[in-house]
Amino acid sequence: MKPFIEFRNVEKKYMIGDNAFYALKDVNLSIYEGEMVVILGPSGAGKSTLLNLLGGMDSPTGGNIFINDHDISKFKDDELTVYRAWNVGVVFQFYNLVPTLTAYENVALMKDVRKNVKRGSVWEKDNAGLELLDPKETLASVGLADHMDQFPSQMSGGEQQRTSIARALAKNPRLLLCDEPTGALDTDTGKEVLKLLQRVSSKQKHTVVMVTHNSSFADIADRVIRVKNGTVNSIITNDEPKSADEVSW
Repeated sequence: MKPFIEFRNVEKKYMIGDNAFYALKDVNLSIYEGEMVVILGPSGAGKSTLLNLLGGMDSPTGGNIFINDHDISKFKDDELTVYRAWNVGVVFQFYNLVPTLTAYENVALMKDVRKNVKRGSVWEKDNAGLELLDPKETLASVGLADHMDQFPSQMSGGEQQRTSIARALAKNPRLLLCDEPTGALDTDTGKEVLKLLQRVSSKQKHTVVMVTHNSSFADIADRVIRVKNGTVNSIITNDEPKSADEVSW
């Protein structure tokens, strides 16, 4: 089986005066479609840089990044915009919901994502059949059928994060990127979010990539990538990932 995502000798370099600083250096990895992947590492290890490159929110200074055999490392800004519109959903640590919109309206925003995107792109062809999802159905799928008319200020942290996940899923993306999605949640609520992400991966076959510093989450992933000082230290495959209910932190 061919990888859905492949990094080949990827680097991200910044120049500080005459000195080069490598956020990532010589990164090689493969991720398969429908996997749940956890990227672990301490602060400053390069996790967020890796996530930004995956999402087309930044470009490498060296190497190649293949998404479904397309080398996005060579894309210009407008091409990356199209890539993000068709392929990528993002879940943040602090929800990033629009406070003046209801849960339904926040999710319905995804209807506008592809409205002005160039048609006939390679991504449109790749994702044929992956239509935008109905906001009501998407909110119901994350357990928020009774919260559609509530504003973020009227919801708990867990409800806001589930709204954030519903918003990302409404685009029906092949790739769901999560940046510390349980970082602002208590343990019980965090487990509910992790179970939801596991279900998105195993049942709906979205590829989920989650960045975290919490090593307890390694047990629930299909693949664990450990990053340190801008390099990949190890890649481990779990043949039998645990349920999020079994995680403690």
